Amino acid sequence: MDESASAPPDASRAVQRAARWLSLAAAPTFGVMTLLLMVASDDRWAPVCSAAHGPAWLIGMVPMYMLMSAFHLGPWLGLIARRRSSARSG
Repeated sequence: MDESASAPPDASRAVQRAARWLSLAAAPTFGVMTLLLMVASDDRWAPVCSAAHGPAWLIGMVPMYMLMSAFHLGPWLGLIARRRSSARSG
């Protein structure tokens, strides 16, 4: 049985609103994680994250968090586009 068919409309809207806010939280979260790793990074985790040696911010988790932040910018770009279009039409 489909659980969403029996959910009240207010609950469905609340879930959709929560999902929108959660999607907006991803990019800044990954951005903060990137900055924290760049600032507080030392070489003790480098062997765990990568077999290469060098500055920790060039290998391992920092580039991954930067990419994850970039990939999760879609909801922010959509929000900005909607606000700009509503400002122009309103």
